[in-house]
Amino acid sequence: MLVLFTDTDTDITPKMAEKYGYKLISMPYTIDGKLVYPYVDFEEFDDKAFYDKLRSGVIPTTSAISKEEYINYFEPEFAAGNDILYVHFSRAMSGTFEGMDQAVAELREKYPERKFYEIDTKAISICALNIVLEIGDMYLAGKTAEEIVEWAKTEIYHFTVYFFADDLRFFKHSGRVSGLAGTMGTLLGIRPIIYMNRDGKMVSIGKEKGRVKAINRLVDYVEKLGDNIKDHRILIADSDSTDISNELVAALKARFGELDAQLVKVNPTIGSHCGPNAVGVCFHSTDR
Repeated sequence: MLVLFTDTDTDITPKMAEKYGYKLISMPYTIDGKLVYPYVDFEEFDDKAFYDKLRSGVIPTTSAISKEEYINYFEPEFAAGNDILYVHFSRAMSGTFEGMDQAVAELREKYPERKFYEIDTKAISICALNIVLEIGDMYLAGKTAEEIVEWAKTEIYHFTVYFFADDLRFFKHSGRVSGLAGTMGTLLGIRPIIYMNRDGKMVSIGKEKGRVKAINRLVDYVEKLGDNIKDHRILIADSDSTDISNELVAALKARFGELDAQLVKVNPTIGSHCGPNAVGVCFHSTDR
C-alpha cells in the first residue's frame, strides 16, 4: 500500500489531509519562548489571535525537525509494509531535509524492501498546497507512485504564486527573500511583489505603492502567465487579512469572470516569516 505524507508548511489542514488520505508532518515554530507544533498542540489554527500577537511586536522563529522525529513519522508505515510518497515544501527553504535524508537512509537499511518517494514542490504555502491537492486527486484516482512522480517532474513548474505583504519587518528578519531591499516600505506604503522561482526560492521582483496597485499587479501576472485557469483551482491565501484577499478575489473575477477561487489561511510557520496582512494568489501557469 502507498501512504501519502505532506507537511503543514503547505497550508494543508487536517480536514483537507483526511479527504485525500495524507498523513501530516507538523513543522514547528517558537513564540513567546514556547515551541509549538501545528495541529499537534492545537486542533484548529486561530489565525486572528496568532497574527494579532505578531502585530503587537512579537516575532516568532521557526526550526527544523530532527532525524528522530522523521523516523517516528515514517517507520510505522515501513513496519506495516507500506511504501511512502512524501510531497513537501521547498528543500531550498529549510535545512530540515538534512534530517529527513538521514532518517530515510537509516530506514532503508532497516527495511530494504520498502520504497520511499519524494516530490519537492519547489514551493511553500498555497503554491505547494495546489500541487499537494492535484497529487491527492491523482492518488484517489488510482495513479501509482511512479506515475505521480513522473507527472511532478514537469508539472510542479506550472503552478505559480505571487504575493505581497503590508509589513516588511518579518521578511527582513527571516532573510528568506532574496532581492528584498532594506527600505522603509512599511512606512511609505511600498509593497514588494514576491514569487517562488523554479529553484524553490522566494524572490522579490518589484514593488508597488499602495494596496490597490499591488492587487492589480498580482492580477496582471495571472493574466500574463495563466494557463487554462478556469479549468484549475485558484488559491488565494492571506495572513489574517480577509478584507484584502476578498479584494483580490473580486479583482480576479472582474478580469476573468467566474473562477474556482478558494481562500486559504497562511499557516503559522510560514506566517512567522511573512507576518500579518500578506496576500497571495496561486494559479496554473505556462511556467513559473
